[in-house]
Amino acid sequence: MATATATRPAPKKGRTPKRAFRPRTLVITACAWLLAAVFLAPYLEMIVTALRPKDELRDRTYLPKDLEWANFIDVWKESELGQNLQVTLLVAGGATLLVLLVSLPAAYYTARMRYRGRKVFLLLVLVTQMFQPTALLVGLYREFHQLDMLNSVWTLILTNAAFNLAFAVWILTAYISSIPAELEEAAMVDGTSRFGAMIKVTLPLALPGVVTAVIFTFITSWNEFVMGLTLTTEPEKQPLTVGISNFIGNYTVQWNYLFAASVVAIVPVIVLFAIIERHVVSGLTAGSVK
Repeated sequence: MATATATRPAPKKGRTPKRAFRPRTLVITACAWLLAAVFLAPYLEMIVTALRPKDELRDRTYLPKDLEWANFIDVWKESELGQNLQVTLLVAGGATLLVLLVSLPAAYYTARMRYRGRKVFLLLVLVTQMFQPTALLVGLYREFHQLDMLNSVWTLILTNAAFNLAFAVWILTAYISSIPAELEEAAMVDGTSRFGAMIKVTLPLALPGVVTAVIFTFITSWNEFVMGLTLTTEPEKQPLTVGISNFIGNYTVQWNYLFAASVVAIVPVIVLFAIIERHVVSGLTAGSVK
């Protein structure tokens, strides 16, 4: 005896079933947008103030009546902003390159070799993160003054690289340790040297960790203020953070120029972070699963 079986109609091609939003999802989404708005509000205010004319700086309106795009041109012509930006690019780029040249071999050797004092070395690397640049400010100033290296880009590169080296060694050691050593051993069996295995095998796999070290060092060097203020006195040789502070006078503050320069300062970092953001996220979780 045949029995009738109910069949469901097949979904039409090209259409995806609609997902029902649960109350929890809506609450989380709303909280995320609210949190994003809180963090973005100061930047929006900075952009609006940078476009305000001088006679509207004290107005309580949220948006200016007229947008003064000339503020960006004036701040570039009437100050050392262009030279300050060039100095900051050299310092951030040079410090990042120097950190990579030193931290990659150190992290690789620490991750692969089980030498005596390895744990002590890692502990010292971690302890150096506790030192603040301001605590060493007087000693560094006297040292570079005796070496006649004040008002030098190389001075800022060395100091920024020194204070960011510990983090780079730590994050790269954790990431390289999570990469199986058997991959290098297989490459060495095929005739590749250890250095070649590190360059051709380990380094490409450790790219997220390298990118994390790069972005952290670059942003920290870009935003550094105390060392730049202390070790440089000539306006054209100061980094961008110190150059921006020059718009704050003893009695008045040029708010429109101050915020216009701040917008110029954050654009390169935002672009760099947007390009390699996905590598940063994976690199920060390095070593959590092995």
